[in-house]
Order: sequence, then C-alpha cells, then structure tokens
Amino acid sequence: MSSEEMKQVLKARVENDFTYHAPLPGQPERYTQLREKAKELALLIVDLTPSSREQSVALTLLEQASMMANAAIARNEKPQTTDPNTLYPDVLG
Repeated sequence: MSSEEMKQVLKARVENDFTYHAPLPGQPERYTQLREKAKELALLIVDLTPSSREQSVALTLLEQASMMANAAIARNEKPQTTDPNTLYPDVLG
C-alpha cells in the first residue's frame, strides 16, 4: 500500500472514530453488560490491592479497556437496513 493510500485509510478511520454513532437496537444493553463486568473487576481490584500507583494504573487501564470495548461496538456495527427513514431519522424528520 502506498503512503498516499495509507493516508486515505487513516483519514477514513479518523472520520469514523470522531463521529457520533447513535446506538443501534441491542447495543445499549451490551454496553451496560460490559460496564457492569468492568465495574465488578474494578471493585475487586480496590478490595484486594493496596492503594498505590499500580492500583491506580490498573483502574485506569480497566476503564480504558471498558471504553474501547464499547467503542468497538459503536464504531464497527452498521445498521441492518437501507431504509433512509431508519438510517437517517434526524435528517428526514
């Protein structure tokens, strides 16, 4: 892949990554499941480890992992319809 082609691929990724993705049916429930499990582990980390830089880093990385898991859903799943009224309800009123 040429550097120009790579730049175009990266620009497309930036467009996707910095665009709001309205939740699709079923996604909010999955976001909640992921957050709840991450919270469960975070509380376990707080309970079982001493307050320290390492504990703080562990909690921060867990938070990042949870956020990226939700971003994976939001950024990479597309609507299953081609009906413009469903795809773009805000635009079509």
